[in-house]
Amino acid sequence: MDTTRIGLAPDAELTLSPRVRSWLRRRSWRADDWTAAQLAALKGERTVSVVIPARDEEETVGQIVRTIRTALMEEDQLVDDVLVVDSRSQDDTARVAAEAGARVVAQDAVLRPLPGMHGKGEALWKGLAATSGDLVVFVDGDLYDFTAGYVIGLLGPLLTDPGVDYVKGFYHRPLVNGSHTDADGGGRVTELVARPLLNMYWPDLAGFVQPLAGEYAGRRDVLESIPFVTHYGVEVAHLIDLLRWRGLDALAQVDLGMRTHRHQSTQALGRMAGQIMLTVMDRLDRSGRLAAQEAPSTLLAQFRRAAGGVDRELVVTDLAVQERPPLRTVRPPRPPG
Repeated sequence: MDTTRIGLAPDAELTLSPRVRSWLRRRSWRADDWTAAQLAALKGERTVSVVIPARDEEETVGQIVRTIRTALMEEDQLVDDVLVVDSRSQDDTARVAAEAGARVVAQDAVLRPLPGMHGKGEALWKGLAATSGDLVVFVDGDLYDFTAGYVIGLLGPLLTDPGVDYVKGFYHRPLVNGSHTDADGGGRVTELVARPLLNMYWPDLAGFVQPLAGEYAGRRDVLESIPFVTHYGVEVAHLIDLLRWRGLDALAQVDLGMRTHRHQSTQALGRMAGQIMLTVMDRLDRSGRLAAQEAPSTLLAQFRRAAGGVDRELVVTDLAVQERPPLRTVRPPRPPG
């Protein structure tokens, strides 16, 4: 049964593998396929945690938290806990989130005395450690148009299909530049870096609309059994690792509609792309598919405008990828029940 409106162009019908075509039909849904009330009734004794990693997101995080609390904790009891992981913010992210009703933890305060690491993946891993829900939903903290449908959609397959372990969101991502809006101009790193690499080396993942989406959900026992790359390679590593371990049919995706967020500079996207490429090369190396005489350099040189008598300034960033091990290996397992 087709579950969402993803069409295939004639050339895709001829060239895409039958396995991916079948997966697209069976493992792609729309957020409005379910209501919060329906899923709350199906939840039973299972618990749900929502984790929001946030760094300097005082402008947006409060409304995200309020929406979850009002629609999914008060009106319908679908979510049991909403946690904001404050990732070393310099603004009032923590205060705004707490006043909106979230439980807030500082990234570096979780799992002490482990030394702290940097990056989004670190905040996600710490959020997993600081929650206890049987199902865990991750939502970025910079969304301008967040709706409760994001969480409902991501939970839908997990609560209705026991064969699904991990669900990615996808959406239209407009790129706003002054008065001009490109309806699908966002996701530049996906289209220029992640999608070509995944299609080359893991073609079974070709059906994912947004492989780098920051909105996804999974079963705790699965999430605690995979490593978390601490930087921007975390999402692509999840897909690669889970494909190898659980298989394509354990993965699903849900159309969440529209996603508008704060866009990063081209140089910031370059650093993100570099970390994703290093993560992909690491996974190729682990699987014995990378034949290199020496490891790739992790240093990225970029040029930026400068003052003080020079036109451009050369800046070097170390993009070295670190990784947290599966959470279950660093803390005692939860007692049953």
